Amino acid sequence: MGITSANQLWEELQTRWPENLIEPSLARMNAVSHLMGDPQLTFPVIQVAGTNGKSSTARMIESLLRSFGLRTGLYTSPHLVDPTERICLDGAPISPEAAVATWNDIEPFISMVDHNSVTDGGPRLSYFEAMTALAYSVFADSPVDVAIIEVGLGGTWDATSVCRPQVAVITPVDLDHQEYLGETIREIAGEKAGILANADAAVLGPQSPEAALILIGACEDADLQPTRFGVEYGVNSQALAVGGQLLSLHGLRGDYSEIFLPLFGEHQGNNAAVALAACETFLGSALLAPLDEDLVREGFATVISPGRLEILRTSPTIMVDAAHNPHSAKSLATALETSFTFVGVIAVVGMLHNKDAVGFLEALSPVVSQVVITEPISPRALPAVELARLASEVLGGERVTIGGDLASALEEAIGLADSSGEYGGVGVIVTGSVVLVGDTIRLLSDPDSQGVN
Repeated sequence: MGITSANQLWEELQTRWPENLIEPSLARMNAVSHLMGDPQLTFPVIQVAGTNGKSSTARMIESLLRSFGLRTGLYTSPHLVDPTERICLDGAPISPEAAVATWNDIEPFISMVDHNSVTDGGPRLSYFEAMTALAYSVFADSPVDVAIIEVGLGGTWDATSVCRPQVAVITPVDLDHQEYLGETIREIAGEKAGILANADAAVLGPQSPEAALILIGACEDADLQPTRFGVEYGVNSQALAVGGQLLSLHGLRGDYSEIFLPLFGEHQGNNAAVALAACETFLGSALLAPLDEDLVREGFATVISPGRLEILRTSPTIMVDAAHNPHSAKSLATALETSFTFVGVIAVVGMLHNKDAVGFLEALSPVVSQVVITEPISPRALPAVELARLASEVLGGERVTIGGDLASALEEAIGLADSSGEYGGVGVIVTGSVVLVGDTIRLLSDPDSQGVN
């Protein structure tokens, strides 16, 4: 009979290896892909890897290509509220019914690979592998004109890497997931560079010298001419605008002016330049005329990137940001300082135990006046008491409060903002974990949560 509801499907996926566990092998993904008829090879792919900015960049690429009339598929991870967010067609999440129907189509192949792997002493397909197989099948069945595929973790061994990207995009590489990807930026860049091996073209976002050295070397090995941020393309100017920013971008085919991007922060402007270069590369030779500027403006103007400096409420302003490592925290701190006029910022922070909490808090320290500590609802959550101890060492005990669960921590933060006497001048940012951001969106979108005010 198969799965009959989306809840059953999500429950089944939760019985598999979680996304934070990986095995450096594509054997299971190759096996299930072949059984399904290699759906990932039936449509063009733009694959996006990197430490930070890959979700936003992927969303920008998708929005731009959709503005040019292409039918798009978008695969991102992790989700914030609902698993269907991960698989989008023409900018909208697939329906639960579509997810269930596709799963029932591919489940016999997944079961076969599960059985063979377990018989050989290995695991079943992981949550992420099974979800990736589902996404590729959805996109093949639609069918899409192009799929924008965000790498889950690393690149070389990531489940998405059974594809052969027409364009491989690598956003900024920094330290994160060192337990799997390596202890140095060079090692991590080497793992991210795995997506270049089977690509037709490469677009590199802003990189440190250490990462650039590895990525350019990987391009040479793959006989690719890299398109580099700050060399072949980049940002001419950024200016603050109501609800976002106004950009002038230097593309591969020319300059594009008066581009409104409804996202905040210098890093999002950089992501926009990367997305534009990826689209120019995908749509044809850089020797061609510039893309239609009106369509470029339309594509950027309709971009959404949930959980990335997203404003959920006002009076006081409550925002969420999925930053969870020092590099992304630095980008968040810069955006808070340059894109808003707050006289103070209260941060509600919860993190997972394998993250660099000290580096994260040090990056936020210059822009936050108070930190309220909480815990994400996850077995991997860093205990609030431990995070509060680290925060006190970094920020000083007078700037740190333990707020209990998320609802209590939000109430505490709102109370601190209201008691400042600066009406509307103190903002609240919830950050430190994708899980925590998702829980905040869910809490504040629930009519019963109106006690959080």
